[in-house]
Amino acid sequence: MKLILVRHAVAFERNAKRWPDDSQRPLTKRGAEKFRKAAAGLVKLCPDVALCLTSPFRRASRTAKLLAQAGWPVPKVLPELEPGVDPGIVASALAKLKTKGPIAIVGHEPALSELTAILLGHGKPTFEYKKGGAASLEFPHVIAQDEGRLKWFATPKLLREVR
Repeated sequence: MKLILVRHAVAFERNAKRWPDDSQRPLTKRGAEKFRKAAAGLVKLCPDVALCLTSPFRRASRTAKLLAQAGWPVPKVLPELEPGVDPGIVASALAKLKTKGPIAIVGHEPALSELTAILLGHGKPTFEYKKGGAASLEFPHVIAQDEGRLKWFATPKLLREVR
C-alpha cells in the first residue's frame, strides 16, 4: 500500500481580523499558482492515486482541489486531518481505509511530520514538510504504525521541476 502525504500550499499569514476562524484562511494567489506546477509534477510521479483525502480547512481542501485538477481523484474530507488531532488517531483512521490503489492525504504541519514519524517507527519527527511539499511511504499490506518505508521526500521546488 502506498501513501502520499502533501502539505497544503502557501496560505495567507494568520490574521484574526481577516479570518477570525483560522480554518477559513485561504491560499495566496501566488501560492496557488506555484502549487499548480508542483501538482502537475506530483501527479506525474504518482498518477495512480485511487483516493485523495483532505483536512477540512480551506487551505488544505483548495490544495487538494488543485491536485484533482491536475489528475488525481476529487478529494474527500477526512476530519482527522484537521490540525491538532493526535497523529495516532490519524494513523488509525488511515488503517481502516479499504482501497486497491494509493491513497493521498493533504494536511498541515506539524501533524504531517508527526504522522510520518509514527508510520516510519521513529519517536520524533526528523524532517518538516515545506508548504506544497510531499512524501511517499510504502507499507507491506495496510497503512500501519511502525511499518512504513520512506520512498521519497520532495520539496515543492523539486516537484515543479518534474517533467
